[in-house]
Amino acid sequence: MTSFKKTLCATAASTSLVLLAACGGGGGGGSGAALFPVAGSPPAAPPSTPPSAPPASNPPQTSSQLSGVAATGAPFAGASIVVVDQTGATVCTTQTDSAGAYACPLPASAKAPLVITAQRDDLTLYSTTASTTGGTANVSPLTTIIVSRLSPDGNPASLAGAIQANPGALTEASIQQQVTSLVAALQPLLSTLGQGTLDPVSGVFVADGTGPDKVLDAISVSVRPDGTAANIEITVKTVPATEGSAPVSITFRSSDSTTPTLPPIAAGDLAQVPSPAAVAALFDKVTACFALPLSQRVNAPNDTSAVTGTATDVIAPACRTMFVGDDPGTYYQNGSYVGRDGSNAGAFAGLFRPGTTGLKWDRGNFEHVRANGDLLLSYRTTDVSGNVDYDTIVARNVNGTLKLSGNGYTYAARVRPYSEHRELINTPDFSYYTTGYNVNIDNKTDGNGNSIFSQVVLTTPTGSTRVYLPTAGLSYLVAAKDDGVTPTSGSVFRLRGEYQNTATAGNPSDRESSLFFLNPQYSDAQISALNDQSVWKLEFVPVGGAVGNPGNVTQSYRTLSRAQSIGEIRQVAFVGLTAAMRSQLISASSATGNLVFGAPSQNDPNLIDFSADGNLDAWTVPQGALPPTSFTAYGRAPSPGPGQQGARFNDSTGVASQARSVVLRCSTQTVNDLHCDSSLGLQYAAGTSVNNFELWARTSRQLEMSKKVALYEFH
Repeated sequence: MTSFKKTLCATAASTSLVLLAACGGGGGGGSGAALFPVAGSPPAAPPSTPPSAPPASNPPQTSSQLSGVAATGAPFAGASIVVVDQTGATVCTTQTDSAGAYACPLPASAKAPLVITAQRDDLTLYSTTASTTGGTANVSPLTTIIVSRLSPDGNPASLAGAIQANPGALTEASIQQQVTSLVAALQPLLSTLGQGTLDPVSGVFVADGTGPDKVLDAISVSVRPDGTAANIEITVKTVPATEGSAPVSITFRSSDSTTPTLPPIAAGDLAQVPSPAAVAALFDKVTACFALPLSQRVNAPNDTSAVTGTATDVIAPACRTMFVGDDPGTYYQNGSYVGRDGSNAGAFAGLFRPGTTGLKWDRGNFEHVRANGDLLLSYRTTDVSGNVDYDTIVARNVNGTLKLSGNGYTYAARVRPYSEHRELINTPDFSYYTTGYNVNIDNKTDGNGNSIFSQVVLTTPTGSTRVYLPTAGLSYLVAAKDDGVTPTSGSVFRLRGEYQNTATAGNPSDRESSLFFLNPQYSDAQISALNDQSVWKLEFVPVGGAVGNPGNVTQSYRTLSRAQSIGEIRQVAFVGLTAAMRSQLISASSATGNLVFGAPSQNDPNLIDFSADGNLDAWTVPQGALPPTSFTAYGRAPSPGPGQQGARFNDSTGVASQARSVVLRCSTQTVNDLHCDSSLGLQYAAGTSVNNFELWARTSRQLEMSKKVALYEFH
């Protein structure tokens, strides 16, 4: 920015500990499957000694072998396995194969009990065994529950340290007690699936959607430590009677003396659960489509320039056959059909851009059934530069083959759980955490830049309502205050806030009057009681229309995970500013609480270069934190007159996974947006101010992790 450096100076314990969820789905990295070895099976025989080798006077003690399969329904392929013994020593490190199988020769010095971790992406699974002779220790969301309940503070990552402090606290009997308790809680589901004798730790099954593996395919599991215990939820992926039907689930604390039991589950309620192989096959097909050069995917004159087009311009069979009816024209998502216009808008617009060539789609996971029978799937994408993102998509089972169908919705909106760390760098005692849901509703405008919505009415899972309003200059609708007509400054439905410094009196809502906080705020216990699969409804009211009009469009959204409690958020890591960047921002903003642009310049344009002096890193990504995939600046346009405030704006850009700095250029939202100046190319206009930056990422469970860097001050 002109006034500060002429540019600026003018992504889990880790997230993986937060949501140890998601069973089922494909993307395991291979179609093979392996049997879970039988508990107590003999270790692999050592290689025979060559005849010419002299006999050893003191032959080394033969090691035992620990083996098993890591799975979430689909094989947990390519996961890093670490085995720690009672002394805290790492006695084995290896990797699971394409079937999720692993084998660890244990040194003779290894001392049970053992703790096993399997880590991949943002998910870590745990298991344990008290056997001194190896054997089997499978690793899954179910064994993670067992480890959580055995850990003194409910955090599965704490069990290894607890064993080191007191090895006798974990025995075969204590492990079996937790296995028995968990199996009893799952018994209605196990009986329906014919798996009443399930042994999640040492049982034998194939990670291919058959036998005991059907249990993992049919559930989602969350284990969320909060510092004193873990909040656990098991959700069964049944067919809902309506879009608004509550999920079938049980919730409990790791410290509870008893475990609730699932209600009866009918076989027909699980009829729509796809096999991991079917899910993997769909995303393999999508990957095969994007592996083709641009000119082979769509009607394009070359492979280097993006083109516009419609579904009829998709020409590759590998691309057409991934949609229902082998026709991209059947795919309808958020008001758009497959295609790309001059503004880069359209469903699957990436098909028409060269930059998406080589995009890999994997980690497919079946999440839940929609009321119309379609399936919501989560997945991961990785581009050729290694940048990673997670999202969801809707598919349909067509005679045993999954095909992409789209959500069928008219308007673009999303409801996701939201965890925020807002760092007030100029008054750090007032830095705080908030939790809630980001109700992100795209502001759709007419040809004159005016919103087509008068309001959108949100109905929460508890039946309460909240109005969302369009605001000039913003790309999304914002929550209204309790009067239903006064806009707040954001889209997040905040359930609770707490200062990071527990000695700071009051609540962030006392000072952040422009943000929406539920009143009264939820307690952590109330948040912990919410369901992962909560259902939210949006009623879109057009300009000139009325709430409740039968012609209004309504859309429902079922979340994959609930909002975190503040106690849970305090256990996870967020990205952080480098010391140089923090010092630089404080120096530039402490006097006014914001950064203000001077006049545009041809040689030194007004843009936001979010990096420390010398093009050094602006942020760090601690272990367990997600690298950001989006960067946003929030501020106001120049004042239109004395005593008046300029309109608010938000500008965003994508961030590469390995990046630690970013450049953001001005972008207009409407024809009346005055924070940009086009006289010397599109730059920030003189007098435009910025007072808040956001580094944002989302987990595989669609939990949004927001790190805010606020320049304004509280006193």
